[in-house]
Amino acid sequence: MFRSEYADVPPVDLPIHDAVLGRAADFGDTPALVDGTDGTTITYAQLDRFHRRIAAGLAEAGVRKGDVLALHSPNTIAFPTAFYAATRAGASVTTVHPLATAEEFAKQLGDSAARWIVTVSPLLATARRAAELAGGVREIFVCDSAPGHRSLIDMLASTAPDPEAAVDPAEDVAALPYSSGTTGVPKGVMLTHRQIATNLAQLEPAVTAGPGDRILAVLPFFHIYGLTALMNAPLRKGATVVVLPRFELDTFLAAIQNHRITGLYVAPPIVLALAKHPAVAQYDLSSLKYLISAAAPLDAQLAAACSQRLGLPPVGQAYGMTELSPGTHVVPLDAMEQAPPGTVGKLIAGTEMRIVSLDDPGKDLGTGESGEILIRGPQVMKGYLGRPDATAAMIDADGWLHTGDVGHVDGDGWLFVVDRVKELIKYKGFQVAPAELEALLLTHPGILDAAVIGAHDENGNEIPHAHVVRRPDVDGLTQGEVMMYVAERVAPYKRVRRVTFIDTVPRAASGKILRRELRKSPQAGELGERT
Repeated sequence: MFRSEYADVPPVDLPIHDAVLGRAADFGDTPALVDGTDGTTITYAQLDRFHRRIAAGLAEAGVRKGDVLALHSPNTIAFPTAFYAATRAGASVTTVHPLATAEEFAKQLGDSAARWIVTVSPLLATARRAAELAGGVREIFVCDSAPGHRSLIDMLASTAPDPEAAVDPAEDVAALPYSSGTTGVPKGVMLTHRQIATNLAQLEPAVTAGPGDRILAVLPFFHIYGLTALMNAPLRKGATVVVLPRFELDTFLAAIQNHRITGLYVAPPIVLALAKHPAVAQYDLSSLKYLISAAAPLDAQLAAACSQRLGLPPVGQAYGMTELSPGTHVVPLDAMEQAPPGTVGKLIAGTEMRIVSLDDPGKDLGTGESGEILIRGPQVMKGYLGRPDATAAMIDADGWLHTGDVGHVDGDGWLFVVDRVKELIKYKGFQVAPAELEALLLTHPGILDAAVIGAHDENGNEIPHAHVVRRPDVDGLTQGEVMMYVAERVAPYKRVRRVTFIDTVPRAASGKILRRELRKSPQAGELGERT
């Protein structure tokens, strides 16, 4: 068993709105939220007052403890206000992908039994259709304004008293994001107020921010990574969060330059852009002090290329998952120079880990041995909503959550994640990690992006199949050249044996490769969802 080097932290038994905004009055006129495109600013004093007035307005409209409110919005400066207002009114918040179809949205509404929706006017048609399909939604509010719908802006004038929702931090669900877990259909992840708030305290000794720090929120707030790293954590400490609705490279780079961003929390595709895209050279990024990548594996060479180009300390990584509130590992800000390349960090405070054999799950492995990563700590989710069997399959009787990720630990406690258990390719009995091949492919000067999946050859063997995006300024890259490049650098069983050129690698908002989309392609040698 591996234990954190940090001292344990006591459970934070506070509602999440109090855990984050409890010191808002101290920060007063410090900018809390800034619109990265037009500069609109909300101070800490305003954020505290606004979320309380909107909570009163929601309660006056009928929102009660135990209700579920669906927050359906891209990143805006109104998103945190709406989130904390809903939890203060006693609701659990299920965050919804702003690009979800009406049918996908309706499934989440139905599964979560959401009675209320908060959206923005550009997404209103989708929200209305989803509410019709799901049934049970009492009212749709908008953050901005739309005819026939009450606006959160109007609620700022509410004279109703602050709601008196008696939140039990240990039991009541604050956030209900949806995750597929290690496999299967999306499930509601029940994260209590205590679990989310305690995870913030666990992370603080390793990565913290404060007044004067400026964090750029480009990853989505609806995803647990954005909700924690870009919203809850910096707002808890008095930092300024500059908000962008989506990632567009020039807008992103301009925001870093114009708002003098000091810290970036990103996913690997953004690291790739910072390392390779020529537009980066046109902006002044000298305000940056550090960069942390998470949500998907990041190649060590790519990380080094990015930090060297920006003149920064080595890019740090972090590790976790929705079901873990989400953090378990991070490269501490004060140890970025010492961290070995490719590590996702060390255990954060109050967290335990086991590495167990893939062939014998009851066997614990030691330093340097790769196996499935198991986690235990106060950040482990309450469970999957309405799915006790799925919860039991994920969390064993001793409280260990089985992540489905494969990794190993070195002698100094640094964790290295190799790949997903379910995504390992079995070539003639040998295990091949797609992430390793993807990292290698990205070192080719003619390759802009790449993804690897398992496919079947004519003999029924599972083989590595690379999907490659060519650099637009490089001509003539062939399938044979790609396969030879890999073959010269890996053991024979790891060789790429099929190559398909594509325009773009499909990715989730978090940056994770959507391998299921690649498996649907006619060239994939259809494997379907692996079990």
